[in-house]
Amino acid sequence: MKWYIKLILPALVLILWEVAAILMNNAYILPRVENVLAVFMTPFADLYGCGSLLENSWVSIYRVTLGFIIACLVAVPLGIILGRYSVLEQFSDSLIQILRPIPPMAWVPLSLAWFGLGLTPILFIIVIGCIFPILVNTIDGVKRVRKSWIETARIYQANERQIITKVIVPAAGPAIWNGLRVGFGIAWMSVVAAEMMPGTVSGLGYLIMYTYNWGQIQMVIAGMIAIGIIGIFMDQFFQYVLRKKFAWEVLDK
Repeated sequence: MKWYIKLILPALVLILWEVAAILMNNAYILPRVENVLAVFMTPFADLYGCGSLLENSWVSIYRVTLGFIIACLVAVPLGIILGRYSVLEQFSDSLIQILRPIPPMAWVPLSLAWFGLGLTPILFIIVIGCIFPILVNTIDGVKRVRKSWIETARIYQANERQIITKVIVPAAGPAIWNGLRVGFGIAWMSVVAAEMMPGTVSGLGYLIMYTYNWGQIQMVIAGMIAIGIIGIFMDQFFQYVLRKKFAWEVLDK
């Protein structure tokens, strides 16, 4: 697909948005496109005392990156162990299936009760949001490694550590990476929601709620679009690595 084809639909949405905004003539319900673009044209400008769009974006990126790394350090090794040893997977499966569907926002009251205000409850929400997609994809990737590859390694006298590090982890790499991609997307959604919690004074989620209270809907929409743009860039990064590092998976099918 040619790159410009992907821009057609967003361009149509912008046109419809502008037409609708002109017809409504109510900036509190739907501001004009140019008013939102004006916020992006001044990314360093302070927005009603809550910092600039760029500053709040960096704060959110820092938080989601930190929470995502913590989730990876827990979920990937745990997923490899559970995927490798079926007894442990069966032992823990019921707990995982109970916790997995609970949305991150449902943990907000407990995170405030357990950790109070500050960075820790935000990180907790991010970790809870992204840990299960990473964990489940890792388990599934390890379980789908061909037994013939493992048996071949055993024939060559490979021990368990070598089988895991030289066969299972590389073979499960695409599934693990896909889990990281999905997990990062959910982490990004979680951080915005977490930044709307009481006591938060920075981040894109805070910026959206703060400027909404001032009736600045163009800044609310600018914050939402910034979230989408950052999400697209991060997803493109994960897809790029997937194509470059795990192209062998396509050839193997």
